[in-house]
Amino acid sequence: MDDSPRPVTPAPASVDTGVDPLSQGDLEIETYRVVRPDGSFDADRVPDLDDDELRDLYRWMLLQRVYDDRATKLQRRGRLGTVASGRGQEASIVGSGYALSRDDWIFPYGREAGALLMHGLSMRDLLLYWRGIEDASRMEGANVFGMAISIGSHIPLATGKAWGMRLEGQDAVAFANLGDGATSTGAFHEGMNFAGVLGAPAVFFCQNNQYAISLPFDEQTNAETVAQKALAYGLDGIRVDGNDVLAVYNAVSTARERALDGNPVLVEAVTYRRGAHTTSDDPTRYRADDEVDEWKERDPLERYQAFLEETGRWDAIDEEAIREEIEEEFDEAVDAADAFEERGIEEIFEYLHEEMPPELKRQLEEFRELLEERPDMDDYIERRPKG
Repeated sequence: MDDSPRPVTPAPASVDTGVDPLSQGDLEIETYRVVRPDGSFDADRVPDLDDDELRDLYRWMLLQRVYDDRATKLQRRGRLGTVASGRGQEASIVGSGYALSRDDWIFPYGREAGALLMHGLSMRDLLLYWRGIEDASRMEGANVFGMAISIGSHIPLATGKAWGMRLEGQDAVAFANLGDGATSTGAFHEGMNFAGVLGAPAVFFCQNNQYAISLPFDEQTNAETVAQKALAYGLDGIRVDGNDVLAVYNAVSTARERALDGNPVLVEAVTYRRGAHTTSDDPTRYRADDEVDEWKERDPLERYQAFLEETGRWDAIDEEAIREEIEEEFDEAVDAADAFEERGIEEIFEYLHEEMPPELKRQLEEFRELLEERPDMDDYIERRPKG
């Protein structure tokens, strides 16, 4: 008997095998929108918010923009660490944050200052974080998890937190912010899969800003949308215009209610990062100015202002006064951060283990010796970035 393997000959394409594969062409995914780029809107979709709340959304978006501008300038002067701006993504950041309850937990990815501040985190503590001073107890006081610097790493943690809240009978969700680049990680797969299996009250909010650092969206996945990836895990998927603050608010409100009922949701907010990935990035190396200008025409603040003007709510807004108020708030936060007690270098080593192991003790001594040899380094550390 001839036991050698036999080649498998594929069936000719013209032969009807009875196999009917499911393809992307079979999916129709709407990009949900309330306010169109020209400022016109669908009145039936305007959320049930009163006039003050609708105006408040604009204030929060303006706060996000002013904060990003000021924080970037501080970084350029050497007075903050690396900063990730949310410029161009204000509607996604604010619309999503406004839809959450203070009992919900936010798992941030770095750009959502406005959402974190409205959730109870102080601006001083946010600035301290970007100075490298992270105190988890302060962030937890606002139901804010630590920042996810390694891309996508927080997604399984959000699932775990959501599952824990479900077991404890809490009426709250875990809300994970992520970028489109995070959807290409294994952690994304793990978090989505287990959320679906467990029916965890989790909302995964992907701000698809078109770039995973320098890699454009269509080069990191063959999927036409992020939202459709939800189907593979048994999750609900929503695709929303991320530059429309009212649409984002509605989408996340719906996602939150679905999650509380045991149906986790993946929301894709289609937006654009108009600034650099971080202050250590040069976006001119990988994208054209024409593309940036095209998205600038879809500015979320200008679009929402047009809506407020059309509905007669803009006249009650004093933008200059709001801007001055935010600038003053930022100045006060910087002063408070400057007054924060100096920390010793030993704290870098002390809190990794209950008892410092010999290897870390050796490294601490070496570091102290280095500072003695290099007093210029010691002076720099003592002069920590001030606001």
